[in-house]
Amino acid sequence: MMTTLDDVYQIPARYRKMENLHIVLWLLKDMSWAMLWKPLGIIMIVPTIGAALLITWQTRKMKTELVHNIAVVFWILANAYWMITEFFFKDETLRFYAIIPFSIGLAVVAYYYFGLMVKPVLKQLTK
Repeated sequence: MMTTLDDVYQIPARYRKMENLHIVLWLLKDMSWAMLWKPLGIIMIVPTIGAALLITWQTRKMKTELVHNIAVVFWILANAYWMITEFFFKDETLRFYAIIPFSIGLAVVAYYYFGLMVKPVLKQLTK
């Protein structure tokens, strides 16, 4: 099937509303971090990750959405860990452990895209 500019990608409105709320939560968390508002920043971790998990669950049947939303969950986990280390620890090297969840999210997305690239090649080889 050929893709055209007329192709439409749709996400159900109930999912879009949660995604929009998620952006607000994430902005509040990061703004709190930037402004060094520790209590609000720490509180905002829970609803931000909770919304990301809910969005991931809602999109579990749409493979591309699922993969990207899993990566977002790991991104927020890394981001929250990094924020906590800056808020409560003087050892700046602790933030480097954020590479672990960042890398897991990147690996999930890379695996997905690698599969998309390999699939046509394997299809050609099996003809």
